[in-house]
Amino acid sequence: MKLIPAIDIKNNKCVRLSKGKEETAFVFNSNPIEQAKFFEKQGCDRIHIIDLDAAFGRKEINKKTILKIRNEISINIELGGGIRSQEDVSFWIQNGINFLIIGSMAITNFESMKNLSNNFPNKLYVSLDDLHGRIMIYGWVVESNKKTQKILFEFNKTNIRGFVFTDISRDGMLTGIDINKISQYLSFSNKPFIVGGGLSNYKDLNNLANLKDPNLEGIIAGKSFYLGKIDIKKGQKILDQNA
Repeated sequence: MKLIPAIDIKNNKCVRLSKGKEETAFVFNSNPIEQAKFFEKQGCDRIHIIDLDAAFGRKEINKKTILKIRNEISINIELGGGIRSQEDVSFWIQNGINFLIIGSMAITNFESMKNLSNNFPNKLYVSLDDLHGRIMIYGWVVESNKKTQKILFEFNKTNIRGFVFTDISRDGMLTGIDINKISQYLSFSNKPFIVGGGLSNYKDLNNLANLKDPNLEGIIAGKSFYLGKIDIKKGQKILDQNA
């Protein structure tokens, strides 16, 4: 299982939000390119990038910065935020982004996402942005009519790579991971599963590792890293020791 550090980009700066609310943005690093280089030097083999402006409908603001990150580091990048068309998917894959995380389009147009997963097998994750069992879309400001469990069952049968699950109620709050909820949704998945939202300390990492679920691919470290609660190397060592 990988510890995957997060870089959320807003106005070309590395920020963190609380519960995904745009007005809570706090800048942790004004240079996300240098932040990405730091994670590579720490030994990470993947980083998690979210284009917050694109998620809120402003697609062009951070594009050049993300492309610069891709050109400056050699490790894998998973990118999410505002990827809502085949053109978006093609652009990022052609420009060297390894994996894409797709939320709104996957939730509102199953057939389009299914077709994209056929065209780009093992490249696309469905974003499960969960708030009390239902999926939120369009930058987490609109509640869909889809239950998280139903989306899991639908996409289990497609060529997507896996799922990125975010517990919105805990995201950026440092309140700890709801291990029972994660265990429940993992039991519904037959694909790789990445967890986000709530990581607060090393106990959370131990709890996840102790699930011993072969589909548990990674855990995203956001505010827990930026506030010094989680050291990247120590966190990965804990996951490796419990593998």
